[in-house]
Amino acid sequence: MPELFSIDGKTALVTGGSRGIGLMIARGFTRAGAKVYISSRKAEVCDAVAAELSGEGECISLPADLATEAGCGQLARQVQAREDRLHILVNNAGATWGAPLESFDDAAWDRVLSLNVKAVFHLTKSLVPLLEAGASEEDPSRVINIGSIDGLRVPPLETYSYSASKAAVHQLTRHLARRLAPVITVNAIAPGPFPSKMMAATLAAHGDEIAANAPLRRIGRPDDVAGTAIFLSSRAGSYLTGAVIPVDGGIATLA
Repeated sequence: MPELFSIDGKTALVTGGSRGIGLMIARGFTRAGAKVYISSRKAEVCDAVAAELSGEGECISLPADLATEAGCGQLARQVQAREDRLHILVNNAGATWGAPLESFDDAAWDRVLSLNVKAVFHLTKSLVPLLEAGASEEDPSRVINIGSIDGLRVPPLETYSYSASKAAVHQLTRHLARRLAPVITVNAIAPGPFPSKMMAATLAAHGDEIAANAPLRRIGRPDDVAGTAIFLSSRAGSYLTGAVIPVDGGIATLA
């Protein structure tokens, strides 16, 4: 039974892997025996996190700015220079923005949509050859996109571009799943509240209230999202594609 959930020996790329949800997944993959590449915009931070995770397995830093198609292509080429196949791609890099409706301008849309939506598309497109090379009939390669419960419901904060971008990620996941099957599966994880830099201010101000209102009465833990990503990447998850999985303690569907 353990081999059903094993990712030992697989090669993965996790974008935005130096902090937050990306770091939680990268750490889980490393501990589970995968060879993990992490990418983030700040090279010194990415290098330091990769060095830390290498104490628990194999983790390599590949800094990149994914806000442009050129940046996505550059990261894909860095992976291609080191590997002849890739088994798992986690599209996690993202940004958020909050502002009142009357002051929500183009800048509030451009970077969020470029990083949260266009980068998912361009990086996946660029890595399809490596993902196809890593696939077999019994074990397809995996793309896991990180959406959000804010793409499933109306969020309480004025984060218009963020929630719209995450809804777009969910639909893009379904579209790519249809196009890339049967060689590559494409699924999305829609996290709820987790302890991350993006959520830090919200949790500091309202964490107890959020936990109390969640059906499971707590904030997410790192192993909650890492475990879901490992499941999707293992033999146990090989028959899922086009799914959007809320990992939120029931907030989006039950609260």
